[in-house]
Amino acid sequence: MTDEAGPKEQTLVLIKPDGLSKSLTGNILTRLSETKLEIAAAKCVHVSRALAEEHYKSLRDKPFFEELIEYLQGKFHSRKKVLALVYVGPGAIRKVRELAGATNPEEADAVSIRGQYGRITTKGVYENVIHASSNVQEAEREIKLWFEPDEIIYDLYPAETVEVKAKKRVWVKTQK
Repeated sequence: MTDEAGPKEQTLVLIKPDGLSKSLTGNILTRLSETKLEIAAAKCVHVSRALAEEHYKSLRDKPFFEELIEYLQGKFHSRKKVLALVYVGPGAIRKVRELAGATNPEEADAVSIRGQYGRITTKGVYENVIHASSNVQEAEREIKLWFEPDEIIYDLYPAETVEVKAKKRVWVKTQK
């Protein structure tokens, strides 16, 4: 993808359970709008343990892995969900990461999202409100993990149509 401003790239953004519990979604989306990037996909997700573990698989050997998984699943907050978004545009990864700030809220610039809204709990869990992909390869891996091709308004990556037989929940038809 390209446009007159240069090649477009995409990044995954997660507004984590602490951001939703503290009603920071609007504030965070307003801050993200400053990047002039476009939202290409958005959905609320109840995060399964399997999804959380796959998302943070590179941190599996860290001593804080279990707390990180529980945090992403919302086990420490009243809102047990995540708002997942795909942002697209020139320099998307850099722009979002700069706006998000350092992973450790205490090290994040005070004007960054994590600097303004993040905290470290008394148990040492980084509640940093937002996730942003770290590089192009991670963005692709994460976007494909959190979204199906038809949930994104652009064809970001090669996809194919396959026949799938699966059970699916549907709306119950009401009688008139």
